[in-house]
This record gives sequence, C-alpha cells and structure tokens, in this order.
Amino acid sequence: MARIAGIDLPRDKRVVIGLTYIYGIGRSTSAQILRQLDIDESVRVRDLSEADVAKLRETIDREHQVEGDLRREVNMNIKRLQEINCYRGMRHRLNLPTRGQRTRTNARTRRGSRKTVPGKKRARK
Repeated sequence: MARIAGIDLPRDKRVVIGLTYIYGIGRSTSAQILRQLDIDESVRVRDLSEADVAKLRETIDREHQVEGDLRREVNMNIKRLQEINCYRGMRHRLNLPTRGQRTRTNARTRRGSRKTVPGKKRARK
C-alpha cells in the first residue's frame, strides 16, 4: 500500500486520481508531478514499484506544501484576517460567504439550515 504524506492512497485507483486524496494536490498538480517523474498516469497505485513510491514521496515532501502544513497555513491566514477586523475576516467570523455572494436567498451551505422566526409572515387583511 502506498503511503504518501501520511495518507494511504487507494490501491485500485489510477495514480493521477489517487494522489488527489492528499490535501493540497489536485488533478493538475498530480498530473504535473507524474510528468516530472516520468510515471504513466494510467498505472494503478497497486502496480507502482517501491522506487516510484519513494520518488513520489520525496518530490511531494520537497516541492509541495500538503496536509498539516497547508491546513495550518490556511487557518493562520483566516485567523489573521479575523484579528485585523477586515471585511473578509468579519464574514468568516459570522459564518457568511466571503466572496461577495448574495445571502438574501441561497447561501444555505454557509449559513446552515433555515431557522423559522415566529410572526415573520405577512399580516392577513
């Protein structure tokens, strides 16, 4: 089983897809790493040799920020925005969308499920 950056890669997937299980590596980065190391994208993770796994592990550790370090940096960036009280930091603190999306309708993913407020309906005539 290939273990890279503390993540067990799924054995039955192609390598280009398997690498995306690592936080911080997407499809394009995965393809770029494999091109750089001359590893075929269509090879399954279980068919990788130990040398290939070692090369992948070394390259990812040396050239890419992944998993814990990346998560820590992202959280520190958000914390910094909150501490300086900028608009984006306030939106993070209030659990609202930070990139200008509307919130009158939609934004349910960020705001959570609806909370019914009594007496909110229009008064009957």
